[in-house]
Amino acid sequence: MKTRLIALAASALLATGIAAAQTSTWTIDPAHSQSNFEIRHLGVSNVRGSISAVSGKIEWDEKDPSKSSVVADIDTTTINTTAAARDQHLKSPDFFNVAQYPTIHFQSTKVTGTVGRLKVEGNLTLAGVTKPVVLDVDGPVAPQKNQKGTLISGFEASTIIKRADFNFGPKFAPPALGDEVKITIDVEMDKQ
Repeated sequence: MKTRLIALAASALLATGIAAAQTSTWTIDPAHSQSNFEIRHLGVSNVRGSISAVSGKIEWDEKDPSKSSVVADIDTTTINTTAAARDQHLKSPDFFNVAQYPTIHFQSTKVTGTVGRLKVEGNLTLAGVTKPVVLDVDGPVAPQKNQKGTLISGFEASTIIKRADFNFGPKFAPPALGDEVKITIDVEMDKQ
């Protein structure tokens, strides 16, 4: 009887170890990750830009993605629309207010779907306002080794937010600037 209890306890510990091994920790590589956005200008054209220096951590459970989580920050001081004057205006209190809010923050609350078609729900904090958003995720791709032998992977996440929800750029109502902002985030991540 004692031997049987020890065997059951060992099996339980082994099963717990296997379950824990399914979750892996990944760090977002800021040098190979970027956020891109698109917004309608005066109802006639689209303005596109990027914000680099995306950083964060992903807990990934490939067997059960619902047990996964994402925390990410995007450095708003790196905004680039290829027009220096516009970039400076976007950094001002009229929009990102980078002096007070140098990062956009995302914290996941729920992950659903399957690899290649994930939905990541979470809270996005933009210029001091936090609202729920849903990211559609393509990926993550199968891990491979980089030149240093580190396992890497990546994914693309996209969403559309409304500026009005975040009180973002309220002086510039449509049609001067569209209310919808399309966001795409390309992430490369390193396994820890």
